[in-house]
Amino acid sequence: MASMTEATIAFIGGSGLYEMDGLVDVDEVEVETPFGAPSDAVIVGVLDGTRVAFLPRHGRGHRISPTEIPARANVYALKSLGVERIVSISAVGSLKEEVRPLDMVVPDQLIDCTTRRPSTFFDGGIAAHASFADPYCPVLRDVVAQAAFSEGVSTHTRGTCVVIEGPQFSTRAESELYRSWGADLIGMTALPEAKLAREAEICYATMALVTDYDCWHETEEDVSVEVVVANLHQSVATSRQVIREVVSRLPATRECHCASAMRNAIITSPERIPESTRKRLSLLVDKYLSVTREVR
Repeated sequence: MASMTEATIAFIGGSGLYEMDGLVDVDEVEVETPFGAPSDAVIVGVLDGTRVAFLPRHGRGHRISPTEIPARANVYALKSLGVERIVSISAVGSLKEEVRPLDMVVPDQLIDCTTRRPSTFFDGGIAAHASFADPYCPVLRDVVAQAAFSEGVSTHTRGTCVVIEGPQFSTRAESELYRSWGADLIGMTALPEAKLAREAEICYATMALVTDYDCWHETEEDVSVEVVVANLHQSVATSRQVIREVVSRLPATRECHCASAMRNAIITSPERIPESTRKRLSLLVDKYLSVTREVR
């Protein structure tokens, strides 16, 4: 029987997302990790018979800027609670005319333009190179897309998201540059979350909620906090409905490659890994490295 503080699927997003009708047996779990404390307590509860976890990415009250989000602690904390799948809920700007505000996008690609964020668990004497050609889990992406369609949400099933450092919005020149790359969306939070989820062998997908046209559009209002918040509030109720549908559609077992993403990724000889690093990453590496070995 699962512990009251365990869950196999987690949703990372705004604080209001877990204030859902039907969520019962709710518990707040404080988790300490080798990478510090996560953004907030993890909310664990039962939704339609499935134990789920919610983590407010920016902390309750939205007090953490994109650069300061403790992404390693967030993903590690969820992994320690037994999470196998993460669905990220993120506000994004649109770089394409046909991707309209209040639409939902389930992106399939990312472009990393961040500059100041630790993006790997594997440092301090251990090196690993995870495949990241397809940054999102295809199975979980399909579940999210079908759930959104079933709720009548205007949904795009593919898209490339440029992730910028922030916290400022982009300049007009930058917005036009990203459009010239063929990107569809711009946001600030998908990375390094997606990279860390891959290293933690957790399936990862995003419900990208389009709030604005960034600043490239000639006739629409330039992106601002007021615009983003107003449209995001309209999307919260829809997001809750899609979350419930996602939970009901999850496959019983994982048959994607996410669960074994690190099988051949660690290239450091086990005897060369510092004991402190091995201990810090035990949750991630013990399945691939001998649990018992002589310490020299």
